[in-house]
Amino acid sequence: MPFLDLLPAERVRTDLSARDKNDLLDQLGNVLADGASATVARDALRSRERLGGTGLGHGVAIPHGRSSAVEHASAAFVRLAQPVDFGADDGVPVDLVAALLVPAHFTDQHLKLLAELAELFSDNAVTTALRDAPDADALLDTLRDALRG
Repeated sequence: MPFLDLLPAERVRTDLSARDKNDLLDQLGNVLADGASATVARDALRSRERLGGTGLGHGVAIPHGRSSAVEHASAAFVRLAQPVDFGADDGVPVDLVAALLVPAHFTDQHLKLLAELAELFSDNAVTTALRDAPDADALLDTLRDALRG
């Protein structure tokens, strides 16, 4: 299942404000909950983050988590109002975040989604366009163009 199939417009946000990484993970858990409790979503994201940081570098992160309490995969995409330190190896604070919450058994699909996002974010023209998008609708359109292109 492609990332875009998991990303309804209401889970695309611009100018999200977060104090720090933990606050951002909490907010993402709330956005991703979609039928699961927000606590389940937040715990799954935090649990995965404890295994190793999901900051890719260049201001991009892909926090993701799996949970047996989740029946369907969900995604969110946010652009932060102010970047936050996400512990990326390059030390660059994060402002573009694609988040995933998937069922525990979603192993192969989960890896495919992560690969799709890593490829997307490896394109500097795409990340620049995402940062330049004036609002959430334009941000989603940019994602659609980049992922379908």
